[in-house]
Amino acid sequence: MTLVIENVTKRFGSFTAVNNLSLRIPKGESFGFLGANGAGKTTTFRMILGLLDATEGSITWNGESITYDTSHVIGYLPEERGLYPKLKVKDQLVYLGRLRGMNKVDILKQMDQWLQRFKVPEYANKKVEELSKGNQQKIQFIASVIHRPKLLILDEPFSGLDPVNVELLKEAVLSLREEGTTIVFSSHRMDHVEELCENLCIMHHGKPVVHGNLKEIKRSFGKKNVVVHGEGDLERLQFIEGVTKYKKTAEGVHLQVESEEVSQAIFQELHHLSFVSKFVLEEPSLNDIFIEKVGASYE
Repeated sequence: MTLVIENVTKRFGSFTAVNNLSLRIPKGESFGFLGANGAGKTTTFRMILGLLDATEGSITWNGESITYDTSHVIGYLPEERGLYPKLKVKDQLVYLGRLRGMNKVDILKQMDQWLQRFKVPEYANKKVEELSKGNQQKIQFIASVIHRPKLLILDEPFSGLDPVNVELLKEAVLSLREEGTTIVFSSHRMDHVEELCENLCIMHHGKPVVHGNLKEIKRSFGKKNVVVHGEGDLERLQFIEGVTKYKKTAEGVHLQVESEEVSQAIFQELHHLSFVSKFVLEEPSLNDIFIEKVGASYE
C-alpha cells in the first residue's frame, strides 16, 4: 500500500499553492513535510484526503483514488481544533468512531487504552472545553487513530504540547509506525522530523526544494558543524579557510565548515586556547539545510 502523489498542482485563481509535487510514500513509513506557513503543506494534506481537488495530477492510495469509501482506513489530525467543546470526551470519541464504522464497545475499549496511555483516564467524562489546549490535542489525536487507520495524516501534531506530552505523542506515533501504519506529518520543529522520519520533503512556495532520504540529504549537503567549548581566543577560529559560519554560544562557539578536512585545521588551532572542554564534529542539522535552501530562519 503506497501513497503516490504524481505531478500534483493546486491553484486558487491565479495563486499556485502547490506546484508540480511528486512523492511516493510506502506502507509503514513515517514521512515528514517541512516548510514555513504558506508553503503548501496543509493544502497537500487536504488534496490527499479528497477535501480539495487537485488542479492537475493525481493522488492514489493502494492504486486507487481516496474517496468516502476508503476514508475508514485514513486518520487525520488537523492543525486547527476540530472537537465539539460542549461534548464529553467519551461522547465525542464514540460519535467520531461510529462515523468510521466502529461499534460502541470497540470504541470504548480503544478509548480506555489511549486515555491510559496518555495518563488521563479521568478525562473520559469531562467536557472538551474543560481541558487545556494540550489535553484537547491529545483527545484530537485519539480521535484520529481510534479506528486504527492504515494511513495517518498529522498536521502539526505537537502544537501546544509541553515537552513531556510531546514525548508521549512521539512514542505513540512510533508504535503506530511499527504496527504498519503509514504516517505523513508536518511540523515546524526540525528536531521532531529528524527523530521520526527517514524521508522528508521541504516545501517552499508550493514547490519541493529538498526531497529524499534524510541521511542522503545530509550527506549531499556537504557542510558539517564543529562545536568547540573552551576558554581563550575562540574568535580566531572564524578566520580559518573553509569556515562558512561562526556563532558564539554561552560555552564556546558553533562553526559551520565546508568539509571534514576544515575541522582538522580547527583542531590544530586549539592549542592556542587556554582550556578546551569539548570538540565535536557533527552532521548538519535539518535547520542548517532549511536555512540554506529556503533562506529563512526556522524557530
